[in-house]
Amino acid sequence: MSGTAPFVSLDDFEKYAHANLDRNALDYYKSGAQDMLTLRDNQHAFDRIAIRPRVLRDVSSLDTTTSILGRQISSPVCIAPTAMQRMAHPEGECATARAAHRKNTCMILSSWSTTSIEDTAKSTKGMVGEQAPKWLQLYIYKDRAATQRLIERAEENGYSAIAVTVDTPFLGRRLADIKNKFRLPPHLTMANFEDQGKAQVGEAAMQTASTNASGLAAYVASQIDPTLSWKHIAWVKSVAKIPVLVKGILTAEDARMAVQAGVDGIIVSNHGGRQLDTAPATIDVLEEVVKAADGKVEVYLDGGVRRGTDVFKALALGAKAVFLGRPVLWALNYSGEQGVVEMLDMINEEFRLAMALAGCVKVSDITREYVRYPAQPRL
Repeated sequence: MSGTAPFVSLDDFEKYAHANLDRNALDYYKSGAQDMLTLRDNQHAFDRIAIRPRVLRDVSSLDTTTSILGRQISSPVCIAPTAMQRMAHPEGECATARAAHRKNTCMILSSWSTTSIEDTAKSTKGMVGEQAPKWLQLYIYKDRAATQRLIERAEENGYSAIAVTVDTPFLGRRLADIKNKFRLPPHLTMANFEDQGKAQVGEAAMQTASTNASGLAAYVASQIDPTLSWKHIAWVKSVAKIPVLVKGILTAEDARMAVQAGVDGIIVSNHGGRQLDTAPATIDVLEEVVKAADGKVEVYLDGGVRRGTDVFKALALGAKAVFLGRPVLWALNYSGEQGVVEMLDMINEEFRLAMALAGCVKVSDITREYVRYPAQPRL
């Protein structure tokens, strides 16, 4: 289906998916918590930041390469964990992994993927070039043995980091999912739990959801540990042989605690506006988190990135890289692996143009002096 529409921005991928996805999947992917104020502000907040361009620089040769956790990638645009990707396209997470490999960027696989850790890893075997980094996003389950087994499987299959989601002791109240009584289509499963029988447990929880909750909310309540605290991060670090990051930090206080806990990285995230509505936009708190981390760990950002200028602004405020979530799903629905490649090409070309027009020739040139924040209100 690639090439059937003259797409010129990431918004075009979204419009295509909104017209083509079934209601159950579309509402699950696009919705945020409650009134979706945080979801919308994740994007709008970037508009409050102005770029301060420098001129008369030689920008004939640009270099977008950077590194995350010591691994070089082609650009600071990476792929965030999004669950149940096979609702968007039959090849789901495998298509995303292959696209990430082709563009030499990092993909974080969701624990709630509809393709297993193993099959996602196998999908890029034999492809030309060095394997691009894959990380596993992790929820801490009440069943610690199941949680530990996920970590071990990631390590056994070449994943190079664990990103622990720390903002989901309970699932945010997502009104569309409640109305739809969201559940996975019958031909799909929580693939990472089939070997432990938990895929069926999850499906049973979804099927027995009450009339005022989504199936996924019932699943989280039945499986995810709400006692999650910093001692559990210490436990993950004690069993993991690969770096451990925390995903879901929004304050300087928690950033300092993360550093004290010895994490290897911080992802500034509000879960795509899907957890606590009226929490701040991620770009609005990025700088305070970066300052609190004090250079001791790398800081990344997800939420609301839709333009190459957004990538530039996040880097100027201290992010080492950004992670895209929903745009990957829309691109998957459009044309699978090739759709994700085209989407990444588009935003990376926008980023290159932003660098050039701002007077930067390499990623390390992008510093705080290149943005005015907050900018003057736009009419």
